[in-house]
Amino acid sequence: MIIDSHAHVSAPAELWAYKAVLLASRGSHGRGKVNVSDDQIREAVENHAEIGIYSHMDYIDHVKTDLQAISPRPFQMMHSEKPHRVVQWFCEEVNNMIYRETQMYPDRFFGVCGLPQMAGEPVDLAIKELERCVTELDFKGCLLNPDPYENSGVQPPAMGDRYWYPLYEKLCELDVPAHIHGTGSIAEREPYSLHFINEETTAVFGLVNSQVLDDFPDLKIIVSHGGGAIPYQLGRFEAGSVRRAAGDESKLFSARMKKLYYDTVLYTQDAIELLVKTVGPDRCLFGAECPGVGSQVHPHTGRPLDDVAPSVQAIDFISDEDKRKILSQNAIDLFKLDVKAQAAAAE
Repeated sequence: MIIDSHAHVSAPAELWAYKAVLLASRGSHGRGKVNVSDDQIREAVENHAEIGIYSHMDYIDHVKTDLQAISPRPFQMMHSEKPHRVVQWFCEEVNNMIYRETQMYPDRFFGVCGLPQMAGEPVDLAIKELERCVTELDFKGCLLNPDPYENSGVQPPAMGDRYWYPLYEKLCELDVPAHIHGTGSIAEREPYSLHFINEETTAVFGLVNSQVLDDFPDLKIIVSHGGGAIPYQLGRFEAGSVRRAAGDESKLFSARMKKLYYDTVLYTQDAIELLVKTVGPDRCLFGAECPGVGSQVHPHTGRPLDDVAPSVQAIDFISDEDKRKILSQNAIDLFKLDVKAQAAAAE
């Protein structure tokens, strides 16, 4: 079984038109809602060509993915926009769309919600939406954006700051993971795809070097895109921790970073192998984010870059059992998935 722990929703154009109206009116026309039929959703998922000739569903069949965690498309989530009500309303509508798709395709999708994180505001509304999605809509986790200001020049609180503690408390109470993933980037110098990597790097650094992992030992955090630059630059961060550890190896950066989880949304064999070597197979969740940025055929391999499963299967220094953990079992355990129910839904 292959479970993609990092994927994003494909939705009818009406969802994105709803966002455009909110932004154009700044919410002055009221909340409104997205009015689409089940057939329109099926068209968006099964027939609309997302990547070349492939629809979303055709594409995950093509790369042999059995089950996906679908979440909002992060660069669409506009956390820095004002007034804050448009952030909240759009986020809730996206989550409602994801819920409908999980109900229509229970054997292929499960929900990971977005949070209405409003730049400069407390996390109260984010907590409220998290609770709604988990307790009422059966979502299995959430996306967490470390920079609601969206790279506008205003520095957000570090992930170790107590600003985030109420959200961490709620995540532990609900026993669901948060998946760290940036949203947009206002700065032209740093487009959103690069901003994602930089924010993930900063988030890991901040969490590992803070009290968060000690104060919340049950907190479950997944970091997108293999932890950003952390595995590649581990020696730099390890060096600083050696002095502070004073001989206690559990305090080394390399040890503490293994309290987090990392997805395999990395599109080269070398990068995937480095991640597994750095954190171990127990801390890796298969992720391909397809269809998405990697849905291009590489001229050397003839395969889509986001056809990641063969790269995991080709790792020669881990066992078949470890490959199974990465491809499915770690996600089953972390998201508390009932794969028997998924299989029954498929029949």
